[in-house]
Amino acid sequence: MRAEVAIVLGLSLGASAVYSIVSIVNRLTRTEALADQKATLNNSLSERPAFDLVYQVLGVVFDLMPVALVVFLLWRSAAPRLGRLGIDATRPWHDGLGGVALAAAIGIPGIGVYLGGRALGISVDVVPTNLDAYWWTVPVLLLSAMRAALTEEVIVVGYLFARLGDLGWGRWKIIVGSALLRGSYHLYQGFGAFIGNVAMGIVFGWLYTRFGRLVPLIVAHFLLDAAIFIGYPWAAATFPMLFGPSV
Repeated sequence: MRAEVAIVLGLSLGASAVYSIVSIVNRLTRTEALADQKATLNNSLSERPAFDLVYQVLGVVFDLMPVALVVFLLWRSAAPRLGRLGIDATRPWHDGLGGVALAAAIGIPGIGVYLGGRALGISVDVVPTNLDAYWWTVPVLLLSAMRAALTEEVIVVGYLFARLGDLGWGRWKIIVGSALLRGSYHLYQGFGAFIGNVAMGIVFGWLYTRFGRLVPLIVAHFLLDAAIFIGYPWAAATFPMLFGPSV
């Protein structure tokens, strides 16, 4: 089981954490101050719009393969099929509204943590997207938000909580370990992102152990990322002193 966990993380967010740690070391050893550096989340992948769209969609599909692997590993022969992941269709409206409320509760403090990190010089300038405006830009950004929500919540919460529980870890050891992993693969954005995501991970982990529902976490994560990815050009244009110039 330990080998299984290592393989799943090595194919997904564990690898992202390693690259992110290397990235922050790289950033800190540059002559340029951390606050003057930039990280772009959704980059164009081709100068030709049609191929850019194809690459973007392929990237989403293949990035979700570790999620498919986790679903395969924890699939049950009897309903609820994904009960160990806290996913079922018994309370869709309750889960959806819970996710909306959670996104609202997390979103404003999250903006504050980012702006505080920028003010203190411990966070880089995070640009959610530099994609040009095509008919497919918004759908692709929504797909990117869904990719992040599914990958992070299904693997870092649903899967890890199930497997680490099988390995005998206690509740708070799992919550804190999962939160530290969440923070570590955001380190490439600076220490503000690390702190904010660790806090988010603790809240999400506590809620999951309290209510056993993964869907509200996925919904909340999706809404947060969708708002950031799509709302960034407006925010950058409206508040250039806070978010930098509009792309």
